[in-house]
Amino acid sequence: MRGTGKADVFVMLAHPVAHAKSPGIFNEIFEQKGLDSLMVPMSCRPEDFDRFWDGLTAAENVRGVIISVPYKMAVYHKCAAAHDRAARVQSANSVRRQADGSWYADNFDGVGFIEGLKAGGHQIAGRRVLQVGAGGAGASLAYCLAEAGATEIRLNDIDTARAERLARLVEKAFPACRVQVGEADPSGMELVVNATPVGMHPGDPLPLDVSRLSPEMTVADIIMEPAETALLRKAREIGCKIQPGRPMMDCQVQAMSEFFDIERKDRSNG
Repeated sequence: MRGTGKADVFVMLAHPVAHAKSPGIFNEIFEQKGLDSLMVPMSCRPEDFDRFWDGLTAAENVRGVIISVPYKMAVYHKCAAAHDRAARVQSANSVRRQADGSWYADNFDGVGFIEGLKAGGHQIAGRRVLQVGAGGAGASLAYCLAEAGATEIRLNDIDTARAERLARLVEKAFPACRVQVGEADPSGMELVVNATPVGMHPGDPLPLDVSRLSPEMTVADIIMEPAETALLRKAREIGCKIQPGRPMMDCQVQAMSEFFDIERKDRSNG
């Protein structure tokens, strides 16, 4: 039976939160596994975040939180400790309760993206990459692409200073990968990645110059809905291999499930 007084409670935090898929996905997993657990979607106004987080921390039966826009950085700075993946981007998309009641942060954006690409049969090592988007998810992706063996990453972002800062940090961490800031032009690239929310809504512009795509390229989008964005549709029409956003989420769910220890195999973390 789920939802008893002994239930493990997990939270999906975003603003807005109506688009979030995690609660439905995790609650289905809990049901299939017969776990007395539930995930609740929650939201708060940015100006109320500190007060909200204090209340969430005081709720002793909340074991973990999945975090989305715009709270990934804010939540990271509320944590007592973090995995290197979260620390290097100063951003958390998952936190779990530790035994002393404090929070431990991790970030599975890049992990999920890389594992999703591999599961789709797409090569990363030795590839030249155009990545559009250097925000929270984009930062995680850039580090993980370099770590996975990409030889070159061209970063593009509406905030040029943010992209330049990320390029310096990624290249310092992985000097074998050349990281530069440039135009959203895929010419000469082998893997093209949209790491922005551009394409979620009808009428959104294309995030990059699709006229420069060629059939030998692989085009990936982190957006889950629509399942095939306008970018992916254009890329498919040109003859490119495409990678939608859902595999990234599926791989993250597996990693998050282990991170949260949803099957209660080890309670040493709280």
